[in-house]
Amino acid sequence: MSDDKNLSKEWWDNHYTDGHIPWDRQGVSPALYHWLEAGTLTPGRILLPGCGRGHEVVVLTRYGFDVTAVDVAPTAIAFLRQRLREQRLHADVRQVDLLAWEADGTYDAIYDQTSLCAMVPSQWRDYERRLHRWLHSDGRLFILFMQTERPGGPPFHCDLSEMRRLFSQVRWRWSDEPPLEVPHSVGFVEQGCVLGRKN
Repeated sequence: MSDDKNLSKEWWDNHYTDGHIPWDRQGVSPALYHWLEAGTLTPGRILLPGCGRGHEVVVLTRYGFDVTAVDVAPTAIAFLRQRLREQRLHADVRQVDLLAWEADGTYDAIYDQTSLCAMVPSQWRDYERRLHRWLHSDGRLFILFMQTERPGGPPFHCDLSEMRRLFSQVRWRWSDEPPLEVPHSVGFVEQGCVLGRKN
């Protein structure tokens, strides 16, 4: 748990430096493989905000995606860049503050595994606007909503009813299918949803 004021670049980077990163599965989320194998997520230009050490970045690059991966923590970004070099893979990897960064162009897809739930809820509206702006007109957002059932964070609880208000049907298309239930190693559950961009 952390006070909102402590969620700075230094706060996140210290966790990576110390190796205290319980949100890192040490591997790829089952949700990503599910969407890839179902053909829901197909190669194109994709953004991974809050990519961390980038397990998913490596897989998506191997699948032929044009990947842009961003994170605020320099240590995580350095780890990912080294991993890509060692495997002779290429992705556009940037160390940035998502709420101070602008994408150069739009993306066919955005895959958000841990970014929203790591943000202070007061930042969510700004972030939602950015996600909408960064997506191509017929692009899709693949997002995992963390269910902690507790106050505070990170990760912050992303109640699905609140998420439907945040990602309103005026701007987003929600699937009629129920969310994908993805257990996390720290004991929480993530709800995976695919949202289409409107307007």
